[in-house]
Amino acid sequence: MEIVVIGGGISGLSTAYAIEQEALARGDKASVRVFEADGRLGGKIDTRTIDGFVIEGGVNGWLDSKPATDELTRALGIYDERLVSNDAARRRFILRRGRLQEVPTGPGAFLKSGLLSPTGKLRLALEPWARKRPDADESLADFARRRLGPEALEALLDPMVSGIFAGDPERMSLKSCFPRIFEIEAAYGGLIRGMIKIQKERAALRKKTGSAKEVSAAGPGGKLISFAPGTSRLIESLRARLRVPPVIGAKAASVVRAGAGYKIRFADGQAVDAEKVVLATPAYAASQILRELDAEIAHELAGIPYAAVSVVALAWRRADMPHPLDGFGFVVPFAEGEEILGTLWDSSVFANRAPEGQVLLRSMVGGFRRGALALRGDDEIISSVVAVTKKLTGVEAVPRLAKVIRHERAIPQYVLGHGDRLARIDARLARHDGLLLTGNAYHGVGLNDCTANAKRIATAVFEAAAGRGSA
Repeated sequence: MEIVVIGGGISGLSTAYAIEQEALARGDKASVRVFEADGRLGGKIDTRTIDGFVIEGGVNGWLDSKPATDELTRALGIYDERLVSNDAARRRFILRRGRLQEVPTGPGAFLKSGLLSPTGKLRLALEPWARKRPDADESLADFARRRLGPEALEALLDPMVSGIFAGDPERMSLKSCFPRIFEIEAAYGGLIRGMIKIQKERAALRKKTGSAKEVSAAGPGGKLISFAPGTSRLIESLRARLRVPPVIGAKAASVVRAGAGYKIRFADGQAVDAEKVVLATPAYAASQILRELDAEIAHELAGIPYAAVSVVALAWRRADMPHPLDGFGFVVPFAEGEEILGTLWDSSVFANRAPEGQVLLRSMVGGFRRGALALRGDDEIISSVVAVTKKLTGVEAVPRLAKVIRHERAIPQYVLGHGDRLARIDARLARHDGLLLTGNAYHGVGLNDCTANAKRIATAVFEAAAGRGSA
């Protein structure tokens, strides 16, 4: 069986590898080929080493609270190379009223924190008596106002959405962005009530089995994991393990029917045939590729918006940085009016990110609400980020390194109606046996989501219903 994977990012490479492993387990002599339009593999995983600094242009790791990526590193033989984030990374901050305030880790610390006013804390305490959710798809902002209050929306949920999606909570779908929170409200009638019951269930499960991983909480947890040379180590390992080397610089122009299979035409005029095709590109690229085969799928894919984000890496001598940088970094509520979404203190999170006696910070600029900020010239972006950093840390020295990595379409946005859009896409895909979609535009933007999807796609490729669903 000839299988073509279009897209050489983490979704495409992990899917190709998963298909090869599934074929091996089934005794199938499937041939898998990967084609990538760009001149390099990895997509938004893009590690750059400059003057001894390890700079992530996009994804900086994954959480070990979900198993998919850790399992992949075991299969690839690189699990022991994993780099676990430092203990300091457990401390996270939010910019609130112009001051960095630590995110509390428990009820007592929360009551003492200045993130919310006494009125805001009282409103949050009334969450168990919030009105029930509407039947229609609900925005993150409406959910927060209904259950937590407007102050919690501004100070807590808004910066969390910015940190994960670079998105606008007024437009983002709760069910699509945070399905676990949606499930907890449905199952337990509220978040506080749900978290109390989940803690009891975890305690009971731990007593019975010694593990509580089966009962998941509402938010992200676990430790951040990467590699000493950067997250691109995962891409390099996948490339090396594929039986057929991926082809880079091969831009797919269209996919059309060819007998019982498909013909993939490329921008340079060449073409290949395949029985199965997996599109692991961004949604906007998949839209262009599929417009001749199915205009309705192409239209739906084109409707998935993306946020523009620029990553700004700045480095100083440790001696010139008065702030201790004793944590993961901070996120910024939109109401603060700053020109950044947040900053990661990378040299505090992972060892080896900066040479001895140096510090490395990475700030994110732009997002769905202010994408134009990410598309300015490098000098203007750097100047604005340096100004914010100076204000919040007290650093006066000129940074010894400044690098901008720009993404015009960085993160897909799961806006209201996203779930209905996916259902319409799935209905159309059912007409095209052997055509599958994967990537972070559908059911999760994180690295763990992409690697978990790879196994599902690999199974689908070999089943009778292959191609009948996006993952």
